Parts: sequence; structure tokens; C-alpha cells
Amino acid sequence: MTVEHPFAQYVRILGKGRKGSRSYTYEEALAAMGMILRGEVEDVQLGAVMMLLRVKEENGDELAGFAQATKDFMASNIPVGLSADVDWSSYAGKRRQLPWYLLAALALADNGIRVFMHGAEGHTEGRIYTSEVLTQLGIPLANTWQQAQSQLDAQHFCYMGMAQLCPELQRIIDLRNTFGLRSPVHSFARLLNPLNAPFVTQGIFHPGYGPSHQSSANKLGYQRLSILKGEGGECEANPDAVFKMHHCFNGDLIEEEWPPMFERRHVKPAELPLSHLNQLWHNQLADDENREYALGAVLGTLAYVARLMGKGQSQSECLAQAQTWWDNRNPERLARR
Repeated sequence: MTVEHPFAQYVRILGKGRKGSRSYTYEEALAAMGMILRGEVEDVQLGAVMMLLRVKEENGDELAGFAQATKDFMASNIPVGLSADVDWSSYAGKRRQLPWYLLAALALADNGIRVFMHGAEGHTEGRIYTSEVLTQLGIPLANTWQQAQSQLDAQHFCYMGMAQLCPELQRIIDLRNTFGLRSPVHSFARLLNPLNAPFVTQGIFHPGYGPSHQSSANKLGYQRLSILKGEGGECEANPDAVFKMHHCFNGDLIEEEWPPMFERRHVKPAELPLSHLNQLWHNQLADDENREYALGAVLGTLAYVARLMGKGQSQSECLAQAQTWWDNRNPERLARR
């Protein structure tokens, strides 16, 4: 008699036809992802579950269960006492604008705010990813948790890619070109907050994901999490558009909008030279049109983080805090080029 594989039940829950299938409960999502991370599933089962989830879209309980399972799986590798103030996820990549959010994160670090950034790269052709830009700027990447601790202590900023953070999840991300679709990892990875930072920020492209991520944050016990419909899906304000935000503040789920920072939209640049990031940091960006947008993106992103951290409530209050953070950045952090 053939014995059913232990993971088969989790495939069946999602795939038992139009009337028989359903979403995972939080407990089922926790158990299923735990088995995946421990290598207790067959590749065909992994592919089936990832694509079934992709078709139906994950709900808040599923995202929270997957995230918690991953947090539990990673916990033993993280040094005791390693901490950050802000958890910043970066999984989308940019293609229409430069990653101005990196300058916002570095400005926060220059103001003594410990920023732990994590992400993945290379999964979608034609996008600019955080790791390559940081390398270009001369900012080292963390390949181990010991390096992460050293960088956070010395520079208040650290970036760790998923291949180092959790290789088991990177393997699933790498299936992007096999499936032709992104997996749910891109969604729940934004919720990992591996250092349990008190402030969690994430960018999304589709506003419809906001409520599910809000409810997941509540389930995970995050007291201050904010989600921004960001430029390109990254946590970066588009100063030409309405700021659409979803917050989870002390258990309260809040939707909020701020108006655009400019009355007219800026022309999208024809090219994206990474040197412009360095030039804006040093107040040397000569292109007036690009400089206005870029500075607006940086200040808008900082204002959004100020809202997350409770440094203000109104847009004007948060922009004032943003300007202070930006003015107090360390010009020597980035070498002049």
C-alpha cells in the first residue's frame, strides 16, 4: 500500500477544485512553510503550492504564517542582541527611476537610526537592484550576520540579500524564470523583520495588497508597520503622485493619503546613470528637472518614515522632519565622484 506524502495535505487544501479548495489557516501556513524550509517536500509539490498560491493570491493569515515560519527558521543563526530601529525591505527593483530610497535610508543612518535593509535581486530582467547600487556607491554588503552587526554598529546601515538571509527562500525566488511568474516569497519576505525592529516599512506596487499585509502585521505582533504604494514597488515616495499608505499602529489598521508634492508631473528620464545618486548626495546634480524630482522622492520617502516613527502626523510636519534628517546627513559617507 502506497503511503501518502506528509505534505500532500497542503497541496490538496489549495488545489481540491473550485468548490473543495480553500486558503490555509495561519497554523497550516506556518506548518507548510516550515516543511518547505526544512527540505521535507518534493520539488513538484513545491511548484504546485507556489503556483496555486500565486493564482488565488495569499491572504493575511497565510502571509503571516509563512513569515513566522521563516522567522523561526532563521532565528538560531542571528546573534543575540543584534538589533535595528527600522526594518526596510527591498524586493522589487527599479526601472523607471533611480533608487532614490537608498539616499533616504542612508540619511536616516546618519541621524543615528539603525536601518536593516534586506532584499533580493536579479529575478526580473531590466531592473536596477539595491545590491548593485550599493556596491557602486561604495557601501559594503553584509554576507554574514557578524558583518551585519559590525556595519550596524559602525555605520547604522546594513543590507543583506536573501541568498545570505535565507538561502532556502532564495532557491524559491530563483524559480522565477522556471515558472515565468513571481512566487509568494516576494510578498511575505517583506514581512520578515528578522531583527524584530520596532518600525517596519515596505513598498508595494498593487494597492490591493495593502490590507492583507496590514492584517499580517497585526497577526505577527508588529506595533508600527507602514506600507507605501511606492515607485516601482519599492519603498520610495513618488512626489508626483498621491501618497497611498496603509499603517498598522498598535493594532489599529489605518489607511491614509497625502497629496502629491508637486502640481505638475516630471518627465521620466531617458537614462538612469547611477552617478546621479552620488551627485544629489553632494548637492551637485545639475539637471534641474531631475534634481527637483529626485529631492522630492528622497524627502517624500523620509517624510513617510517620519510618519511611521511617530515623528509627526501631518504631511507638513513629517516633511519638516525629513528636511532636518536630510540636512544632517554626512557628506563624507559617499565619496565624491
